[in-house]
Amino acid sequence: MTKEMDYFQYHLEDNLWRLHVDLIENNYRHGGYRHFTIKESKRRDIAVASIRDRVCHRLAYEYLVAEFDRTFIYDAWSCRKDKGVVGAIERTQIKLKEYPRSWVWRADISKFFDNVDQRKLLHIIFRKIIDKNAIRLVENIIRSYSIGNSKQSVRCGIPIGNLTSQVFANIYLNEFDRHVKHDLKPQFYLRYGDDFIIITESKEETALMREKAVTFLLDVLSLQINRKNDIIVPVRRGLSFLGTVIYPTGRRLKKNIWKRAQERLNATNVSSYSGLVKQHFIKKVRDWDWHVRESISEKF
Repeated sequence: MTKEMDYFQYHLEDNLWRLHVDLIENNYRHGGYRHFTIKESKRRDIAVASIRDRVCHRLAYEYLVAEFDRTFIYDAWSCRKDKGVVGAIERTQIKLKEYPRSWVWRADISKFFDNVDQRKLLHIIFRKIIDKNAIRLVENIIRSYSIGNSKQSVRCGIPIGNLTSQVFANIYLNEFDRHVKHDLKPQFYLRYGDDFIIITESKEETALMREKAVTFLLDVLSLQINRKNDIIVPVRRGLSFLGTVIYPTGRRLKKNIWKRAQERLNATNVSSYSGLVKQHFIKKVRDWDWHVRESISEKF
């Protein structure tokens, strides 16, 4: 717990009342961000809002989820109730087994969070919500952050580290989800975050669908595919997706994910790692249980 959190909680009633007054009187203005960088498989720049602003993020998040979640396709698996990465992996394997003679295109978006067009995101959101208080709050949050020069005519970016960024990402990419599902109509489509797969009957059909999808992403959402992860392969060969290697008849964790889990395991994050490891690295479960016991014993 940080000093900022301690102070906010110590004066909790006072802080919440002043925030309430600012919101209803239209005096609330989002503050700045605390920035830091983490390095995993790739570098990520994290921006964290103040405690006061994060209370507003929670308000906006709950409102937007209630309004938008039912409009999302079934196979959008990130940051949704009763979904998640393990479910996405299991669903992918089921579909690979169902279409063993098909082809799969696996891709993700290049620097997705940095390249979300704020004007387009606001347009998508305001097509659905009409509550003026909600509109002001959502716009305040989105406009509080931008990549590059804030005076540019096109403001881009939503920060990694904000709770609202997760629902903003799903709202923005829902445009792509619905285009693929209802216009391109592949055998199967699934998205987790900005990672996705498309399964079709043949290599030629997959390539054509890829071309149309890439055009839609660029023209409608101002997004581009990450060339390093732009891959078309036969389903029977399996594919690397969401930290696992998935085949029609089985799957395994990638070695770097297993190594990272061992290195970072502690008493506070054990539940986050255990489900993934125990479902995808069965031969390592005994070793994993040993790591868990050692980590918790060190904590206490």
